[in-house]
This record gives sequence, structure tokens and C-alpha cells, in this order.
Amino acid sequence: MTQQPAAATKPKATPRRLDPEDAQHALAEVQDLLRRQQVVEDLVHRQEQGDSKASLVEDLVHRQHETELAALVNDLHPADIAFILESLPKEERQTVWRLVSPHHDADVLLEVEDWVRESLIEAMDRQDLVAATGNMDADELADLAPDLPPDVVAEVQKGLTEEERAQLLEAMGYPEDSVGAIMDFEMVRVREDVTLEVVLRYLRRLHELPDHTDQVFVVDRQDKLQGVLPLSKLLVSEPETEVREVMSTDFLTLNPLDSDADAAGAFERYDLVSAPVMDDQGRLIGRVTIADVVDVMREDSQEQALSRAGLQEEDIFAPVAMALRNRAPWLLFNLCTAATASFVASRFEDTVSHIVILAFLMSIVAGIGGNSGNQTMTMIIRALAVGRITGRNLWQLVKREMLVTLLVGLCGSVVAALFAWGISNSVAIAIVMMAAMICNMLVGASVGVLVPMVRARFGKDPAIGSSVLLTFATDSLGFFIFLGLATIFLL
Repeated sequence: MTQQPAAATKPKATPRRLDPEDAQHALAEVQDLLRRQQVVEDLVHRQEQGDSKASLVEDLVHRQHETELAALVNDLHPADIAFILESLPKEERQTVWRLVSPHHDADVLLEVEDWVRESLIEAMDRQDLVAATGNMDADELADLAPDLPPDVVAEVQKGLTEEERAQLLEAMGYPEDSVGAIMDFEMVRVREDVTLEVVLRYLRRLHELPDHTDQVFVVDRQDKLQGVLPLSKLLVSEPETEVREVMSTDFLTLNPLDSDADAAGAFERYDLVSAPVMDDQGRLIGRVTIADVVDVMREDSQEQALSRAGLQEEDIFAPVAMALRNRAPWLLFNLCTAATASFVASRFEDTVSHIVILAFLMSIVAGIGGNSGNQTMTMIIRALAVGRITGRNLWQLVKREMLVTLLVGLCGSVVAALFAWGISNSVAIAIVMMAAMICNMLVGASVGVLVPMVRARFGKDPAIGSSVLLTFATDSLGFFIFLGLATIFLL
């Protein structure tokens, strides 16, 4: 039976957790204290520079506000402190961060988003960074290592055991989006030839189990995984029973080079709480827990939402220059696509001048085509993310999407045709409106399938800029189809 990692034997105090509404209230309290502190400072600065009494008042009020702020913040869970820091401008964020207890530093650094963590680390001196990261587990330190100064990482490594140092180097060696990058090394291992009573005695000697422990891993003397022992079975089975008699040999294993998205899909599919990670020799080297998987799902969801608009993750209070570098490229591209759509429309100036009502109807054709394509694109991106699209089912999926779009287009185009007839009193315009809408919805569905698939085929994020490209296609081709049909059949 192997020993439990030292980090798992230390009992931790349980900070106060807040529900979302209370977290918002705590943020409002912090902002109010910061505002009052700023108001007092502004009032005092209006006094004469040599007024020692005013300076004394400012110092006393400043200390009082800092004391209230520190008491409020340090009573919160690190995740709630991280939420507050992420919601404040950089200057106020640094003010609050200086008041956070060193006891919370490590947990807060692990909880905050990457773009906030960088600014927090910048505000810490070397000694504080070493103190904050010195007690971290190897997998946690590996998460922070890219953001830490190299000399801090080197200093922290000196305080690690040989096993912990090897684990750190191993975790840092895996690709960012792999299972190895998110696995942790805290787990309970037992041998198959001991009784359940021995296992229970061993567990009772631990101060606490590693988080999200739902099963004990059964290994041999070479650490090769033989099976898993669910805690539920451990508790209800007879103490004299040997582990090999009740352990399960039907379990999911992960490889450290597997994609973290694939691991998240497996957790979702099989309702897992934890899963072992094995190397190519079958040795147990770590585990992935539901907490790690939830983080992966959240990050992937955020990245997809930003990528579809051509954005990268950024500090919401980042300097204007940084925001411009992030947003300007795709906005300029969008400007070019909009100009192209306008150019297409301008080629039909004579048609629009003869039938002015077309100018009011063509935006409907473009908008509905874009919305239809966006539905298809969202579904395709999601299916790609969870690995449901393969070469064998791709054509079937394309045919289904085109059929669904055609049927929806037929229903929607009837309503649009009735609207066009109602405001123009022309059956011909209504028929052109109906045909153009169906065609542009099919264009939107085609682009919604092709753009993510082509980008995924070349190893690119299928969501990046997809909405911009879709809008370009449905606007330009929508105008062309609608005004082209109008030119042919109405003039």
C-alpha cells in the first residue's frame, strides 16, 4: 500500500462560500469601500498641501477603509475573491490584491483567469511569490509555471522532494490541451492482496481524502493498474474480503497525451467523478477529476464564444491599445466584407431605383439567411468539439442540414412572401422574395457546415471568425440572389 501525498494530509480551513447573488453583493460592497476611500482622498487633496491635520485625517480614514476591506475580502472563499478581482479595473484590483491574506494567495492565483493572474503576479515581489507557490502541489505549480518568473520556479523546485520534482517536470512536459496538463497526482493506491479492513484502517489514518475521491486505485508493486475499488463497494462489503474479490476491472483509463476535450466528453458520457491516467506501460501516473473537466468545459465554451467573433480572451479593463490589437483585425475584415456586400447591391442600382420597395426587403433576405446559417454553424461547431463528426457521417449530416433548412425555408418564406405582398401589393415581388429567402437560407446552411469543417480539417479552431465569414456570405450572396432575381423577373 502506497503512502498518501503529503499535501493531501494537511487539513484546510473551509472559507465562507457565496451563492452568485451574494458574490455580486460582496463585489458591490468592495466597490463602495473603494469609492468612499477615493472620495476622502480627493477631499483631503483639495486642502492646502501643508495642512498636517488634513493629512492625519486622510491617513486614519485610509487605514479604516483598508481594515474594513481586508476583513470583508479575507472572509470569502478564494473563488469569490478571484471573482471580485476579475471584476475590478487594474488599479483597484491591485489595491484589493495587496490586502488579500498571504494564506489565500496560492488559491486565488489558481482560481483567477489567466489574464488577471498575470497582473497579480506582476504586483508581487519575489519573496511573496515563493511563499505563495512553495506549498502548491506539483500539478498546481505546473499550471502557474508559464506565468511565473523562471527564478521563482527554480527556487520553489529546491523545496520539492525528488518525487514532487519529477511530477512537476512531467506535468510541464505535456501539451497545453492534453490530459497530462490537467491531471493531478493526489490519489489513494492499494494492493489487491489486502483486506478491506486494512484499506479502511489506512484511510482513517489520513486527515482527509484527496478531493473528488470516489474510488481507490488498485496497483501492483510496479504501479501497474489492476483495477478500481469504488468507495461505495468498500463501505458495504465485508471487512474480511480481499480487495481483488470486489474490485472492478471494467473501468475507463486515459492516456496523458489524450485531448482534454476528449476526456471531458468521456466524463460527460459515462457520468464519471474521476478517471485514472496511465502511461504506455500501464503504470498509474495520475488521475483526472470532475473539477478538472468542468474547468476544461468552461474554458472551451468561453473560447468558442469569443472565437466566433474573432476575439481572444482579454482583460475587460485592459488598456485601449491592447483591446484594439485584439478586436481591430476582424473588425477591419468585417468592414471589407460589408463593403463587398454594399458593392454587390450597388450593381443593381437601376433595379432598386425602379422598384424602391426592394431596398426595404433585401435586408430581410440577408438577415434570415444569416440566422439560419448561424443555427447550423453552432450545431456543427458543437459536434466537432465533442467528436461526433467523422468522415463516414459527414455527407449524411450535410444532406440532413440542407433538408431541414429547405423545409424551414419553405415555411418561413411563405410568411415573408405574404409580408412582401402586403406592403407592395405585388404577387411577383412576393414570389421573388420567397425564392430568394429559400436560396439564401441554403447558402447560410452550406457556409455553416463548410467553414467549421474546413478549418478543423487544417487543424484550426473551427469557431474563429466563423460568424464574420457567415455574415459576409449571406449578405453578399443574399443581395445578389434577391436583386438578381428581381432584375430578371420584375423588370
